[in-house]
Amino acid sequence: MDRAQKTAQIEEIKDKFSKMASAVLTDFRGIDVESMTALRDEFRKVGVDYKVIKNKLLGIATKEDDFHSELLPFLKDPTAVAWSYDDPSAPAKIIVDFSKKNEKLKIKCAVVDGDILDAQGVVALSKMPGKNELLATLLATFMEPATGFVRLLQAAPTNFVYLLDARRRQLEE
Repeated sequence: MDRAQKTAQIEEIKDKFSKMASAVLTDFRGIDVESMTALRDEFRKVGVDYKVIKNKLLGIATKEDDFHSELLPFLKDPTAVAWSYDDPSAPAKIIVDFSKKNEKLKIKCAVVDGDILDAQGVVALSKMPGKNELLATLLATFMEPATGFVRLLQAAPTNFVYLLDARRRQLEE
């Protein structure tokens, strides 16, 4: 790899880190091609980029970031990075699920909002609700007062109909 290619890769890594919501670093040694392809397919489904990167280039690319010094201890052994631009918990969920099935995938750390999470932090991040789940919960919270009001408006006529039906049955007897 010549200097121009290295510079281009460093710029690409910087760009991804500047746009990301989260990034999870993994050690992928020992994973077969079929398993790696399945993992990449899972990432593509949710819009996560997954790329193998040289540790030296990753270190250079993050040199200007606040988390650089905390990231350096994790830049040993082969490294692959999963970047999410939308949902911070998406790559963590996929990696944790995959690592349960394939023990060769090792979680190194994650970068979320400039903070470094260790492997246990990544597992905790994977248990958090995703962006879509949070939006659904928020929407349900906003809709509850209106839904309750509609139920209240329907209750009086419904109860009146039940009262009339009960009176009709009583008169028929």
